[in-house]
Amino acid sequence: MALFERPPLETLASAKDRWTPLYLEHGRLEVDDSSVKWIGSDGLLCRIPVATVSALILGPGTTITHAAIKACAESNTPVCWTGEDSLRFYAFGLAPNHTNDMPRLHAEAWADKRRRTQIARAMFLMRFPGVEVEGKSVKELRGMEGLRVRTLYAQFGLQHGVTWKGRNYDRQNWEMSDGINQALSSANASLYALCAAVVCSLGYLPGLGFVHDAGTLPFVYDVANLYKHLTSIPAAFLATRQDPKDDGELVRKLFKQRVEEERILQRMPKDLATLFQTAEAAPVQAGDHPPSAL
Repeated sequence: MALFERPPLETLASAKDRWTPLYLEHGRLEVDDSSVKWIGSDGLLCRIPVATVSALILGPGTTITHAAIKACAESNTPVCWTGEDSLRFYAFGLAPNHTNDMPRLHAEAWADKRRRTQIARAMFLMRFPGVEVEGKSVKELRGMEGLRVRTLYAQFGLQHGVTWKGRNYDRQNWEMSDGINQALSSANASLYALCAAVVCSLGYLPGLGFVHDAGTLPFVYDVANLYKHLTSIPAAFLATRQDPKDDGELVRKLFKQRVEEERILQRMPKDLATLFQTAEAAPVQAGDHPPSAL
């Protein structure tokens, strides 16, 4: 096989079977001896099996060669660019998907106002089961969600003994934010990268959201919100309790632990299939979806 010739589909690991994302900063990614390798500014050399990684998260001071990007694309492994300590999420490289079934299914559901609202309600129920959402508009769902999330933050603050004054930060003056807000942003950036990896690998459209509708990644934010209470929020409060001056390393470590403990990579493809009422790993053609059960 020629160097990085596209492998057969059956040899590519599915999103649910891949490792959690790898965060890299201050170094170089390149191709050597038919593999991708990382050369850190400290001289550390590490070979990366990109076909088994859900995403590569690149922080400041990183460079990547064309050949390395090509290897990631042909392994269906997204590459994400973030700010220092993953405190900001800038962009991602869209990985090629081998079928257009999911994009068509996603676009069809989004274009139908009734189904768009139904999926938004289903997303709400995944986080808050048992709540009456029938007849609720997306705007009303946002308000209901905001109230519950604020309550959740306060509960985590009491549980971990962390002072919580609200979600408040200034991107232009980051150092003025308190430790818990910085930890939340760092953990959320890692969660967004993970969700972008799964969303793109499965063929969904990151630009077509059902609850969020602004920016370039509204569907990624929709999906991330399904798991924040299980991953990034508890990781941020625990990290702040253990080390109020954490520079981001601890919260990312705790976030990774939460992702593994909650089996998020295994759950996410199933949850998305449930939302769109299709079979996991066997997407139906657009227009062939079953009648809504919501």
